[in-house]
Amino acid sequence: QVQLVESGGGLVQAGGSLRLSCAASGRTSRTAAMGWFRQAPGKEREFVSRIIWSGDSTLYADSVKGRFTISRDNAKNTVYLQMNSLKPEDTAVYYCAAGRSGNYSPYEYAYWGQGTQVTVSS
Repeated sequence: QVQLVESGGGLVQAGGSLRLSCAASGRTSRTAAMGWFRQAPGKEREFVSRIIWSGDSTLYADSVKGRFTISRDNAKNTVYLQMNSLKPEDTAVYYCAAGRSGNYSPYEYAYWGQGTQVTVSS
């Protein structure tokens, strides 16, 4: 099993920044890809970004390109999502996910964190 714990959410004004963290524990060797998804009330869960533990491959949703940056610290088994220039439409619960491989679909990820709320006020 793999356990994922997110932190760093909160309330921020539009234009502000937040950094989310996702600490992985357990059989992390089973996971090669770490992703961030978000879900706003009444909407489906949507892909935000993805990074793999080895190499420099990253993916971003078009809606966050240029504003969000995903990174990792292999020694700490932690993945980060730096969110800048936040907009009210970024308001959602943000989930960390892990899988043997993973790109844009949530079905490609086997493990999920409990989520952290991000609220951006206008």
